[in-house]
Amino acid sequence: MNDELGRRRYEKLVDRLEGLMRASLKPRYCGYHEHLILSSGDFEEMGELTGVRRAAREAGGRFGWQPRRHAADTRVFVFDDRGVPRGISKLAAGDGADAIVAELRCRE
Repeated sequence: MNDELGRRRYEKLVDRLEGLMRASLKPRYCGYHEHLILSSGDFEEMGELTGVRRAAREAGGRFGWQPRRHAADTRVFVFDDRGVPRGISKLAAGDGADAIVAELRCRE
């Protein structure tokens, strides 16, 4: 019974993380350049770091990601470590440059 309950909790966590990842997808990038950042507040709701990291890896794999995780202080970063096609990389770089220019203009 306890193993079944733990398995169901884990599956719910994977589904929740998949939903968060899906919500952050940018159609322009065709599934590349995606990431998820989880904070200590998320862990309070989701459970221990080890289980969350494992569930995040599985959720990312559902998208075809090669999920990679990095913990820093009170956050965990989950990102797709696949090689990015040149066209998508250029598009993302241009979007990043545009965001920096917009921020600098707001400060003037």
